[in-house]
Amino acid sequence: MPLHVLGINHQTAPVSLREQVAFAPETLGPALASLRALPQVHEAVLLSTCNRTELYAHADDDGQALADWLATHPRDGHDLHAYLYRHCDADAVRHLFRVASGLDSLVLGEPQILGQVKQAWAASREAGALGGQLDRLFQQAFATAKRTRTDTRIGANPVSVASVAVRLAQDSFARLSDSSVLLIGAGETIELAARHLVEARTQRLLIANRTLAHAQELASRHGGIALPLAELDKHLFEADIVISATAARTPILHRPQVEHALRLRKHRPMLLLDLAVPRDIDQAVSGLRDVFLYTVDDLERAIEDNRRSRREAAGQAEAIIELQTARFIEQWQASSRQQPLLRLRAHGDAARAEALAKARAQLAAGMPPEQALDLLAHTLTNRLLHAPTVALREAALTGDGDLARAAERMFPATDAGDTDA
Repeated sequence: MPLHVLGINHQTAPVSLREQVAFAPETLGPALASLRALPQVHEAVLLSTCNRTELYAHADDDGQALADWLATHPRDGHDLHAYLYRHCDADAVRHLFRVASGLDSLVLGEPQILGQVKQAWAASREAGALGGQLDRLFQQAFATAKRTRTDTRIGANPVSVASVAVRLAQDSFARLSDSSVLLIGAGETIELAARHLVEARTQRLLIANRTLAHAQELASRHGGIALPLAELDKHLFEADIVISATAARTPILHRPQVEHALRLRKHRPMLLLDLAVPRDIDQAVSGLRDVFLYTVDDLERAIEDNRRSRREAAGQAEAIIELQTARFIEQWQASSRQQPLLRLRAHGDAARAEALAKARAQLAAGMPPEQALDLLAHTLTNRLLHAPTVALREAALTGDGDLARAAERMFPATDAGDTDA
């Protein structure tokens, strides 16, 4: 079962490298086509989130071709091989089940990752890169993730990166009830942040997005004010807190913009939370006085309390995953052992259909039924026995005793006079 998983995540690579290997949704199709073009790869799924980029593949080699393919993506010459983790077969199955269940996430048990795994599976299917083996694996991953959340408290009081960011704002800055918050983006992370901010009774909510209609939809649901991204510079100074999570490939907020906003604010401090990968806020902004800039990597310390509270539930979830992994591997291996039988049955069915069609054509042409039946039996016998006869003849010439013994077990010799009672 040549199943491989390899990738980088928040545990093995810094955000500065992860953002270089992140795949935007519109690039997944071409990337999957490039993967499938590798002669070793039969099927593949590409999972890319703010905290991880992973390849899941059914491939013939040891995974080196996959590693070399992924290593071509960093733009700054980084040797990605040094940051990669690799899993094969049962370890690969277990890893996917842990990822889908939120056990490998920055925020332990966070629910968003399951939706992202489903999106990766759907993108692979749409691109024609998904085959039967990976499809069965991902379907089982979805079922396992559902069971871990149903049978344990790993999903109790759901926590996301967005909720942790809002909590960080509450703990380290002015009261939200006295603050103006600017949200940049309109995706799921910003939607969650807006929800948490409203629950915290934030005084004023501004939502800026490249597509104004999306910002307006979000603002209408949460009582905010929608802004086009082009007007970001005009309103940045109004924000005490900025939370950004877009799909932009390059930073959208730079040091000169923040410097200008600080002057208009008379250097009242600003809290900037960059939840995007690639990053939305230029790292140079962190050098400004009166600015507190946090990225997704900085949230690691803020979520340690969440990890402690969920460790018992995580242990129960790990036990479920071990059981589901063992069952999946057993079923997969049983399926692999049945492949020769399935091929034999398919060969017999094809031979029968071909001989029957030929006999019917002969009857339609006027051949006597008895003669047509004789030809049917002769044709079917030859068709069924041709391949094994050739294989046994070659085995006799090469001294392949295993094949000969297997044939004896399948077709034991009987006395000519033996009949059923």
